[in-house]
Amino acid sequence: MIAYLKGKLVHKDPTHLVIDVNGVGYLVHISLNTYSQVKDTEDIKLSTYLHVREDAQILYGFGSEQEKSMFQNLISVNGIGPNTAIVVLSYMPPGELRAAIVREDAATLQSIKGIGGKTAQRLILELKDKLRKDGGEEIGGTIAPAYNKMKQEALTALMTLGIARSAAEKSIDSALKKSGNSLTLEDLVKQALKNS
Repeated sequence: MIAYLKGKLVHKDPTHLVIDVNGVGYLVHISLNTYSQVKDTEDIKLSTYLHVREDAQILYGFGSEQEKSMFQNLISVNGIGPNTAIVVLSYMPPGELRAAIVREDAATLQSIKGIGGKTAQRLILELKDKLRKDGGEEIGGTIAPAYNKMKQEALTALMTLGIARSAAEKSIDSALKKSGNSLTLEDLVKQALKNS
């Protein structure tokens, strides 16, 4: 497995890069997300994933470890291959994609070319719990662990009180929208209880 490439950027295209590593040119397939992150600098380091098929060995590159991790999550879903995963990551940055899956937002997922209703449902079904466990849902483009921790603690408290997980999550999100995210944990639980 080739974990990363470090070398000179020889060619840049919205779908692929060519990186010269000690005289060997590697063709690396990328998402539009990675394309926008790659500056026109000569020296580059890119995380990679090598996909081996009967007829080809294809190298995929990522501008961040977060994007590579999301790519690996996507290709673990039945019916989603590496090319579809790259298309998905071209439509949506990893943080937004994670949030859409965790929120079970099938409509947003279906807005991606090549993702129909059944595939969107399969993505949600197979990845939502895994992505929740990984934590760090993105809010406004940056990961907010303290905010996420408070949401998780409030969710645990409500579930302990016998409220179903989906109802508890909706109540918490509703309370946070109304308050503008300025609640303490105790107030958040109280507001969510009123909403459920």
